[in-house]
Amino acid sequence: MREITGYVGKPLLRREDRRLLHGEGQFVGDIVLPKMVHCAFVRSQVPHARIKGVDFAAARRAPGFVTALSGRDIRNVVTPIAGMQVSIPKGWRDRFHYHIDVPAQQILADDKVNYVGEAYAVVVAEDRYKAEDAAELVEPDFEVLEPVVDVDRALKPGSPVLHAEVGSNVISVMSTKKGDGAAALARAKHRIKRRYYHHRYAAMPMECRAVVADYDIRTDSLTVWSSTQVVHWIRKEIGSILGMPEERVRVIAPDVGGGFGGKGHVYPEDVLVPYLARTLRRPIKYVEDRFEHLVNSAHARDNFHDLEIGFDDDGKIVCIVDDFVIDSGAYSPVGATCAANSIAHLLGPYDIQNYEAKGTLVATNKTSNAPYRGAGRPEAAFAMERAIDIAANSIGLDPILMRLRNMVPPERLPFSVGLPYRDGVPITYDSGDYPQALRRAVEELGGLENFRRRQAEGLAAGRYLGIGVGCYVEGTGVGPFEGASVRLDPSGKIMVAVGANNHGQGHETVFAQVAADVWNVPIDQVVVTTADTAAVPMGYGTIASRSTVTAGSAVVHASAKVKDKVLAIAANMLETPTADLEFRDGAVGVKGVPDLKVTLKEIWWASRPGWDHKRPPDMEAGLEANHYYEPPTVTWSYATNAAIVELDPDTGRVTVEKFVAVHDAGILVNPLLADGQVRGGLVQGIGAALYEEIAYDENGQILMGTLADYLLPTADDTPPITVIHQEIPSPSNPLGVKGLGEGGAIAPPCAITNAVSDALRPFKAEFNATPVRWEQVRKVFAEAGVSTPRGRG
Repeated sequence: MREITGYVGKPLLRREDRRLLHGEGQFVGDIVLPKMVHCAFVRSQVPHARIKGVDFAAARRAPGFVTALSGRDIRNVVTPIAGMQVSIPKGWRDRFHYHIDVPAQQILADDKVNYVGEAYAVVVAEDRYKAEDAAELVEPDFEVLEPVVDVDRALKPGSPVLHAEVGSNVISVMSTKKGDGAAALARAKHRIKRRYYHHRYAAMPMECRAVVADYDIRTDSLTVWSSTQVVHWIRKEIGSILGMPEERVRVIAPDVGGGFGGKGHVYPEDVLVPYLARTLRRPIKYVEDRFEHLVNSAHARDNFHDLEIGFDDDGKIVCIVDDFVIDSGAYSPVGATCAANSIAHLLGPYDIQNYEAKGTLVATNKTSNAPYRGAGRPEAAFAMERAIDIAANSIGLDPILMRLRNMVPPERLPFSVGLPYRDGVPITYDSGDYPQALRRAVEELGGLENFRRRQAEGLAAGRYLGIGVGCYVEGTGVGPFEGASVRLDPSGKIMVAVGANNHGQGHETVFAQVAADVWNVPIDQVVVTTADTAAVPMGYGTIASRSTVTAGSAVVHASAKVKDKVLAIAANMLETPTADLEFRDGAVGVKGVPDLKVTLKEIWWASRPGWDHKRPPDMEAGLEANHYYEPPTVTWSYATNAAIVELDPDTGRVTVEKFVAVHDAGILVNPLLADGQVRGGLVQGIGAALYEEIAYDENGQILMGTLADYLLPTADDTPPITVIHQEIPSPSNPLGVKGLGEGGAIAPPCAITNAVSDALRPFKAEFNATPVRWEQVRKVFAEAGVSTPRGRG
């Protein structure tokens, strides 16, 4: 166990919880401003149609009506959002074959609507109810077009093309290789190919998206409150699209009720609501309802992997060849990110010398696809981990043993994978112990031999038990940068602001722990501000398991700049060399002389401008600094998930008896919050494996319009969960931390599906698609003539 000497490593309760538990939190929906109006969006009820016209006549007669706009009204004024990763990443040009032609989405559709839920008009009224009522009166004139509802149809010659400017429904293709996949497959003693499907589902935060904007005529400035993960990106798009200096746009994310990636990019509403506020000279509010969230906020996953694995008699994997397709929906607001992540992460913690991968993004008439917790990694892990189980079973080798035979051992770390990451830097697994994580997970379930004995005894009694594991690696702390501002306040408090956006992680607590240790002050002397563009000039946001790595490191470096000045001023005041000084208890004192010190408050007063300052000669006034931490590349987290399930032959019910995750996120700044992050992700992953699904019918109509149809796991569905943290420090940043925000959600789908397939091995049943449906399990038993023995059930 690591010795804890400061605040870093302590399981402190979240600072944020007091205001939230007392009902004192402020979400976007709570914001009320004088003379505020409200808007409602008019959304398409058909998946594919040409817009011939929009009739607002009836809406204009509605009580409380203020204004209404169609896409054609603003097409030359409010331009599309640029999107993220819509061009090939640096460093890929020599290693990847690629084509990226991601279409831009209009702020309001002006020529065509491309999915059920796409907005083509907006109505503003005196309150939300009147806005909704008026929106119901808007009459579109549509020429309904044939919808393209799946990737197979989209790729067929002669299929309708969603975006004429692209010329086809293929909006991105990227491929890479190392070694010689074709030759290695030809030489392999065994080769197995399957299609693996990771289905469509989405982030379901408690708080849906919301935007409030207020325009100040005197300064020609906008203040925008958004339930988002990326305040600086929103500021950039508002400034660019509306032609305003970014200095005149302030974006704040107040308390945010969850994001999970679904709020990790800029949506049309984030730009249009500020435009309306500036146009109308009135504050304006938009709050998304749950139906809108289901049909319009980004969906995720929906991948088909045609993966072939080559291996020898001992279970050594010699080659992986993967050709996968992503149903991107109508647009791809974060470009090819998920495809790039899948390619970079598919090999997992294994040493495999020959690898070929190709990813294709295909446009269909569905809601747009974008990153959701894991972002391409759960899809890749599912295909890879299912392939290993199938391969192992084909040669009579336990799948857990096959994994151990292929894992990179700890003595070979750092390990060069032979592929570039999406930041262009060669992938190097930097630290960890993959075999230990797998062994600890299985041991926590009681051990493999004990389980196999129990499984055999259960089978004899008519009980169907299965064990499954899922292993993965995760590049975390990705750049390009994150910003932090640190300054000493006249009160002597340390004021910290970061570009990272808090939406439940506990940033105010974690960054206070980091700063308190750096400054050696009581944690109550640190004040943390997050998600406010006025507090940090430049920031990137909270996505991709990166905040503690990047923003935490920025806090360390910004603090160092300010501390150098503080020490110099203290040395001048105490007439003592800086080498003889130390920070202690909110002051700077002489080492070994407890009473000889000056407080941080006194140092601030000594630093101020004026004739009576006590700064050294030639030192500028002020004690503040910004730092933009630019990580050289990612640091690699990893985990093993393991599960035991029991199946009911009569109902097909899948009961997860126990779930274990052994995770390594390096040094844990706050183990309590880290544990909660992983557990929350695990429950989301269990939901993905067994419950959550977004489906469309053959006409492109979404079948899940409420949470009565979209099944979220409840406390009753959550099994006993054990989380074990390995805490092997990262060598790549000053805190030794690795990211963990996304990790929990990555492996439960493959671990549970592997466990279900393991339980059904007597019937040679394979489950290669998620979610695992009870009716599919029951069908296997029914076809085998199996039911629950009398006296059980």
